[in-house]
Amino acid sequence: MLGDFTEEQVKWYSSHIILQEVGGKGQNELLSSKVLCIGTGELGCSIIQYLAVAGVGTIGVVDYDEVDLSNLQRQAMHDGMSNVESTKKYVSKLNPNVEFITYEQRINPENIFNIISDYDIVVDGSDNFEIHYLVNDACVIAKIPLSYGSISRFGGQVTTIWPGESPCYRCLFEHTPPAGMFPSCQEAGVIGVIPGIIGLIQATEVIKYLLGRGELLTGRLISYDALNMSFDKIKICKNPSCSVCGESPSITSIED
Repeated sequence: MLGDFTEEQVKWYSSHIILQEVGGKGQNELLSSKVLCIGTGELGCSIIQYLAVAGVGTIGVVDYDEVDLSNLQRQAMHDGMSNVESTKKYVSKLNPNVEFITYEQRINPENIFNIISDYDIVVDGSDNFEIHYLVNDACVIAKIPLSYGSISRFGGQVTTIWPGESPCYRCLFEHTPPAGMFPSCQEAGVIGVIPGIIGLIQATEVIKYLLGRGELLTGRLISYDALNMSFDKIKICKNPSCSVCGESPSITSIED
């Protein structure tokens, strides 16, 4: 399989190629994979960087925001332009072999299926509940695996959703919580290293899925508390009455 690589790629991906669980075949699978990241902020910065250096061949990003000075403490890729443009600039220097596709727009019910349909797996690095539910519902309906992560203050959580095989986000959180119950990072704050830790777990889940290796966080939620330096693994049960992945779903389209 090494004959498929350039000399530069053999050197770049050598630590993967010598791994028994990856090898030349696995690296080729990564190079031919397509991953979509929703958001290029706190989580997105870590996720995208490590997927790029791992050799994921095509990375799509969706974001409509502008870089703010207050973001730079935990978003190392950005340098003062729009989020997607600074991400593209950073990744092209990091690994020029990656095909980088940008969607400089807010994800919404009208565009989400057209965007996610070309990808093998979606990573939700967004920071609001509206997007979490929209991305979850669309991925379940389209049967596209999804890595979900969220952060706040000194902690975060991650799970992997495999439509038809595992519980979905609505099995875990059936409805949007009341306004103010869970303040955003802008409201509650977040220690700068937390997005890196949670984003790296999400990137690891994506790579494992693409390689078909290891045990994914399907049906399980990892909850991380940096103050106690603890990882708790919480079992998630599939809800037979779930409105999107249950036995008789009421949500069968984004219009629903």
